[in-house]
Amino acid sequence: MSINVAIVGAGASGLFAAAQLLRRGVRVDIYERNDRVGKKLSITGKGRCNLTNKCTPAQVMENVVTNPKFLYSAINSFTPDDVIEYFESIGVPVKVERGRRVFPVSDRANDVVSALQRDVTAHGGNIRLNTRVSSITPVDGGIELAFEGGKAVYDRVIVATGGTSYKGTGSTGDGYAFAQALGNKIITPRAALVPIYLKEDISELAGLSLKNVSVTISSPDKQDISLFGEMLFMHRGISGPIVLSLSSLCAGRVNGHGEFSGSSVFIDLKPALDVEKLDKRVLRDLQEGHTKAVKNVLPALMPKSLIPFVLSQARIAQDKRACDITSEERQRLVCTVKGLKFTPSHLGGIDEGIITSGGVDVKQIDPRDCSDKLSRGIYFIGEVLDVDALTGGYNLQIAFSTAYICAKSIAENHNFA
Repeated sequence: MSINVAIVGAGASGLFAAAQLLRRGVRVDIYERNDRVGKKLSITGKGRCNLTNKCTPAQVMENVVTNPKFLYSAINSFTPDDVIEYFESIGVPVKVERGRRVFPVSDRANDVVSALQRDVTAHGGNIRLNTRVSSITPVDGGIELAFEGGKAVYDRVIVATGGTSYKGTGSTGDGYAFAQALGNKIITPRAALVPIYLKEDISELAGLSLKNVSVTISSPDKQDISLFGEMLFMHRGISGPIVLSLSSLCAGRVNGHGEFSGSSVFIDLKPALDVEKLDKRVLRDLQEGHTKAVKNVLPALMPKSLIPFVLSQARIAQDKRACDITSEERQRLVCTVKGLKFTPSHLGGIDEGIITSGGVDVKQIDPRDCSDKLSRGIYFIGEVLDVDALTGGYNLQIAFSTAYICAKSIAENHNFA
């Protein structure tokens, strides 16, 4: 017996769930409040779309920040290799870049969106654009959807509405309202993967990108957290892959308003060199440029725009000749290069979050198929759930994996237990 399924939200998880259901012969209607599908997906990865991470399921789990155990079944049922195989099968060849991150060869997120949409429509999926669902209600004979223009009853309903970040893409928290109306608990949503704002004036560094550096958040009475990779200076703060991930890891170090107290940010500009090796390198550079001002010797070691900050923290005059640098000053310089210090002010807000942490409490969701334990026939997948991960393609992996186990369960189990 065939069944009718409604999916609320045509983002990554919604479109993928639809494609999986349709391939298994299930009739699907997708309700999307925007005038096009995949609006948020089209801007992910700075418009390039980091589809997944070329790693094992266990490595995915290591990068999940919130509720990793809940995702065990999903990630192992549909792995990063499965994501890659699927997208290449629908005409999206991929490539693996630094940090095992997987992108479409075209570097175009819109190609991913278009391929998903084609897969859905080619298998008979019905996408209703500009149609916002207002309520989801269990009724005799199924689940009733109320939407702009009418009502309809379905056998199953999948909520794939996303979180509350990037509200301009339609992620305004509708899924939370549906879940609460059904009796589910909502873990207070907050921004995840956001910039970290600093108290210092770093406007002169805006736009500077650093690779192969280590960034550490140090807080009183808490263990330091550090990540290695790429970062970016903004006008008032720092961002980039490792900073965004750190913002999620240091959530317990801020108050309810996202403000830091007593914490410090340290940037190791040369993590590949220990103090002794770096000291020898600095000594050699100073000797070779002994007649030059120290500010004109350091460009061999770091970007020019960083030099004033480094010398200021090392308490060395910029115009002091290299040959006049004392051993004590050199040691301060080395220590500063290994730990350029800034003071964090606050985390970026919900409108800046790449994803949302918080959402539907997973204690009320079955991890085997993402079904709502309180309202049978209703499912929650993707970012609407209280699950989130670090940068690197892991969050889209979560979207695809939760969509997969949901669709597979619905297609294989037409009757309620």
